[in-house]
Amino acid sequence: MKRALISVYKKNKKLLDFVNFLYKKKYKIISTDGTYKFLKKNGLHNIIKISDITSFPEILDGRIKTIHPNIYGGILANRTIKRHMMSIKNYNIDCIDIVVIDFYPFIEHKENKNHDYLIELIDIGGPSIIRAAAKNFLHVTPIVDNEDFELVINDIENFGYTSLKLRRKLAVKAFFFTSYYDNIIYKYLLGKDKFPIYFNLFFKKKMELCYGENPHQKAVYYSNHYGTGAMNNFQQLNGKQLSFNNIRDVDVAWKIVTQFTEPACCSVKHSTPCGAAIGKDIIEAFKKTYEADPISSFGSVIAINTTITSELAKEINLLFIDVIIAPDCEKNALKILKVKKKLRIIKINKPISDKTEYVQIDGGLLVQDSDYFFHDENNYKIVTKKNFSNEDKKSLLFANKVVKYVKSNAIVIAKGTQTLGISGGQTNRIWAASQAINRALKKKKKGLVLVSDAFFPFKDVIYEAAKSGEIRAILQPGGSIRDEESIKACDEFGISMAFTGIRYFKH
Repeated sequence: MKRALISVYKKNKKLLDFVNFLYKKKYKIISTDGTYKFLKKNGLHNIIKISDITSFPEILDGRIKTIHPNIYGGILANRTIKRHMMSIKNYNIDCIDIVVIDFYPFIEHKENKNHDYLIELIDIGGPSIIRAAAKNFLHVTPIVDNEDFELVINDIENFGYTSLKLRRKLAVKAFFFTSYYDNIIYKYLLGKDKFPIYFNLFFKKKMELCYGENPHQKAVYYSNHYGTGAMNNFQQLNGKQLSFNNIRDVDVAWKIVTQFTEPACCSVKHSTPCGAAIGKDIIEAFKKTYEADPISSFGSVIAINTTITSELAKEINLLFIDVIIAPDCEKNALKILKVKKKLRIIKINKPISDKTEYVQIDGGLLVQDSDYFFHDENNYKIVTKKNFSNEDKKSLLFANKVVKYVKSNAIVIAKGTQTLGISGGQTNRIWAASQAINRALKKKKKGLVLVSDAFFPFKDVIYEAAKSGEIRAILQPGGSIRDEESIKACDEFGISMAFTGIRYFKH
């Protein structure tokens, strides 16, 4: 006769229905005290208590109940090895064919501040016994998720037993879950140490992507299995299947607009902002963003930090945009936007939360603090004779939040709270400055400001700014051995400049 061991923390109707099914299929049911009481209370009889198998009661407030040779022998015995079967027969141990286990809910309660309470929620027997069942998946069916009951029922109905294919699949799931469970505990005990000796990451497959950076590359998106991060639970409300590049651009665009409390908009192309603006309302912010660089913004990813209104939806539909991102979308606005069947509409309503960033290299992982949370608007020092005007200060601080997401070497030219020229990814700063200034001058606006992601190694950027005749204020980190030359050049041309002491390299 086949046997199933059932020991769960979460006891519900789905479990009851599954055990009823096994009972009808002539399985002997073994269970721990809590599960035994639940099953008996709900009309299931002839359940065998685990203590009757072990001839030993549960002790230490339930800390020990399944750890016993009579249980592990029945799970781990390889049915194809004669000496295994002789051994368990000699000790009157019966084989166990199905193991249903869930763990104490440490994961669900990990934010609880009561240390002693959490320690008691660290499950020992559950992970141990399910690992044993998963190890012996050639003969045993390990179940850690009640969503898999239906799969097991279907196999038993069709074949009279669970298939090897299903047992292998459930074993993989079991080992993943025990590993994930241990990792949550490890992270809790680790505390605030962001860079431990051993670094583990857990991600869950969220979706297939239409392709990677290029059509010949396959790609998949995995979301943070801990449930944190703005990109963890975004919703796609419309449009084509997302690509690898779409996801990266959405992440950058959302990080930029969520830095602002005022209505803000940003367009991104190839993981780099091509336009950004703040407006008195979101319509103005959207128009200013697109006008900042309409050529680059064509087919771009655009993010806003307010709800998409019907009025904005009409403006969006006048342009070619690949992806639009917002925290919400009015019902009628969504109806308007859905006229464009290919337009990808993404709803994100979570703040940025990841405190660390990862870059995979061949054979390793680079880990660093996130720059998103590192910004002090008042952390600058005027180094020229001329001070910033209030208007220039506001414009510089706005542009400084944009420059940190432009690939280095990076220069952002702005007027008010609108970018007019952005250049990044250049191998020298003068090229970046020259390109950004030239792009800005085409807008024929007066009184511009310049922000750099790193210091000026030479005064040539100052001369380029002065040559434009329109740059009147500069914000940069400072720290070059030639800083004094740049300061003197600014004084010579009547340009105000401040140092922040903070560099924003982005590679």
